[in-house]
Amino acid sequence: MAFIISNPRIGFPVITDTDTTAKAPVGTIVDGIDPVYGAGEFIYLLGIASTVVGSVVIYNPDNFITTLAVANAIGPVAVAMSINVASQYGWYQIQGKAVGKVLAAFVDNADCYLTATAGSIDDADVAGDYISGMKGASAIDTPSTGLAELEIWRPFVRDALDN
Repeated sequence: MAFIISNPRIGFPVITDTDTTAKAPVGTIVDGIDPVYGAGEFIYLLGIASTVVGSVVIYNPDNFITTLAVANAIGPVAVAMSINVASQYGWYQIQGKAVGKVLAAFVDNADCYLTATAGSIDDADVAGDYISGMKGASAIDTPSTGLAELEIWRPFVRDALDN
């Protein structure tokens, strides 16, 4: 993915950059465009250990800290655009066509659910772990990368939410 910020601001990092100091105010939202995936929306957040490109995270809108998404988590959901580990800053996609980590046998057009595997989602129906505003847009590409295309519209999870 080669998303570029379509409403650039001086000093803001590239969508795929990871920064050791904040180069934009955390919580900043920008629009981006990719020649293949089209338009998207991105939020600048503080990373967490073990984050890789495509990690699915839950973020806290009070302080913009992320946690890798796991079963029973609640809150807004985003997809990491870089290897953005603890104490680093980077962009996370919140709208548009994204590429995220999924479990084996993930299928196209699937509803998305949190899993026990931190940072990955699946299409297995789990009560209370349904991600509203996220849908599979491809099957898992290969088991070696574990990525699939997703359609996202400011996704979120809350207790007892089901499809």
